[in-house]
Amino acid sequence: MEYLFIFLKGFAMGAANVVPGVSGGTIAFITGIYERLIDALKSFDFHALRCLMKFDFAAFARHVDLGFLVALGLGVLTSILTLAKLLKQAFEVCPVFVGAFFFGLILASIFSVGRMVNRWRSVEIIALLVGLAVAVWLAFLNPAGEDTRPAYLVACGVAGTCSMIIPGISGSFILLLMGNYKLIVLDAVNDLRQLDFSASLPVLIPVAIGAVVGLVALSHMLSWLFKRYHDTAVALISGFVVGSLAIIWPWKHAVYSTVIKDKVVSWRCICPDFQLSDTWLAIAWLVAGVAIIGVMEKLAAKR
Repeated sequence: MEYLFIFLKGFAMGAANVVPGVSGGTIAFITGIYERLIDALKSFDFHALRCLMKFDFAAFARHVDLGFLVALGLGVLTSILTLAKLLKQAFEVCPVFVGAFFFGLILASIFSVGRMVNRWRSVEIIALLVGLAVAVWLAFLNPAGEDTRPAYLVACGVAGTCSMIIPGISGSFILLLMGNYKLIVLDAVNDLRQLDFSASLPVLIPVAIGAVVGLVALSHMLSWLFKRYHDTAVALISGFVVGSLAIIWPWKHAVYSTVIKDKVVSWRCICPDFQLSDTWLAIAWLVAGVAIIGVMEKLAAKR
């Protein structure tokens, strides 16, 4: 039963990564598996390598929490192959409704996330405000231009791991700000599906190298922070989560307001028009997101 719940949480993480501004790490954080995920990723070290070289697969599985990672990974993969595609289409057709639903999910989770801090002191409050400021600052940055230099693609790979590891910061949104979202996520991946390796591999290989480096480095750093400064780290991440609400605010003016030669340069949030029926339908989706978190918390309390 434990692995079924982990599978479902992975399923939710996979679906969340489709929505720009929503981080799979946020879902891991609000569902209570974040620290375990970080520790499992950090466990891919020299000891794990020695276990593999000795063909001691049982010791390797215990060391890296393999059962947890497999259940979570299967959930993410299943979501990407099924629900995520449907969710992507829904986001393209009715972005306000999908955005409102995830806005409700994250909004309702803020209070439960705050309770993870054992003691709120001045340092935790400062960490919360720093995380909030960084997330809001990212929300209003203008995207850069496309850059195909290998070193920059490696940097994009490092940044892309944010969606998996750092709650409140969407890897796809960071790639959009860096100007390479279309190049990597749309063009290169599509070229790979069509087996056009000459076009896809020069882009995807540097990105993959950066992703692996970022995954290992960030997981070790975050694990160290959680073990030594747990409350401060949780407060900082809580700030990221709260600030991410500015990124996924459902009501935007034309999503991105100014387009020059197919390059998005700005967008702005607007207040919803309460005279429109679609606004009230979006609010209903927002309330549904809040309700789901409430039900999840009650189920978790019973367990």
